[in-house]
Amino acid sequence: MSRIGKRPVPVPQGVEAKIEGDTLTVKGPKGTLTMGLSDQIDYKVEDEGISVNPANDTRKARDFWGMQRTLVSNLVEGVTEGFTRTLEISGVGYRAQAQGSKLKLQLGYSHDVDLDVPEGLDVKTPDQTTIIVSGIDKQSVGQFAAEIRRWRKPEPYKGKGIKYQGEYIFRKEGKKK
Repeated sequence: MSRIGKRPVPVPQGVEAKIEGDTLTVKGPKGTLTMGLSDQIDYKVEDEGISVNPANDTRKARDFWGMQRTLVSNLVEGVTEGFTRTLEISGVGYRAQAQGSKLKLQLGYSHDVDLDVPEGLDVKTPDQTTIIVSGIDKQSVGQFAAEIRRWRKPEPYKGKGIKYQGEYIFRKEGKKK
């Protein structure tokens, strides 16, 4: 029994949710998001919010229950507040610069890394060692942040590389003489 799935997703003032066929559309102040609905789950838009319940008593329906409620919750949170991922760069000569719809990274390679910012995302660089990725879709924000991080993962000896804000890097002791 899913404890998360039992609670309906509250729909704040100014957010409109509707089910058309097998898609859920949520419209809010930041934009519009849609999600395909699973046939294992019953979705209902009510006064107190969007309720998510298993359609039958199969194991697969119970497995989907909590996850589908969380996905619906992410839609509502995305159109009201949005999502943000902050990355920090550490290392001598490592820097980042946002230039319109491109992100330019200097990470110690012989060339600069130019990344195209996906549609619907906003990338800011308040200083040369901080990258802020924001948008309304949680999955695309996290995916783009992971693609940026993949170019130079933090290494355990000096901690150089790109890491998420608040991420702990396990440090190793260097070679001894």
